[in-house]
Amino acid sequence: MSHSELLDVLKSRFEKNMKRHKEIKWEEIENRLKSNEVKLDSLRKMEETGGEPDVIGYDKETDEFIYCDCSKESPKGRRSTCYDQEAEEERIKKGVHPNGNALGMASDIGIEILNEEQYFELQKLGEFDNSTSSWLKTQNEVRELGGAIFGDRRFGRVFIYHNGAPSFYSARGFRGILRV
Repeated sequence: MSHSELLDVLKSRFEKNMKRHKEIKWEEIENRLKSNEVKLDSLRKMEETGGEPDVIGYDKETDEFIYCDCSKESPKGRRSTCYDQEAEEERIKKGVHPNGNALGMASDIGIEILNEEQYFELQKLGEFDNSTSSWLKTQNEVRELGGAIFGDRRFGRVFIYHNGAPSFYSARGFRGILRV
């Protein structure tokens, strides 16, 4: 997908979902994106892996627009992943091969995996992960014990759970944030 095609997709999504970014003007974002090929490449990768990135806010302190994966379900191209590299290597040693790991894939895309607070904020903008789940940035204390956290929406509520970091499921992926 060319940068021009990507900008058209992002603009269309932006205009269809104004409730996510009520006081932000597309022209401001477009100008910022046109001058930053690295961020455009990250957005392209978010789009190509099924994330449907859209602007969900603006940080006045850092003067950055905040993009997030807004696909209804966890992005298809990022599912069946362990939490991190250590967890992936543990599975591979057992002869089981996940589709990668969430933290590594996020780094390759150029995004940060959502934390709990960001996940709850995203869920205020719509209903996400009604039949999937998404790995979330996990505190070191939990990860050191072998675990990792993930979130989803069920029964009209948002839940945060834990699982072993090496676990992976066809319906669990991850969502990311990109600051532009």
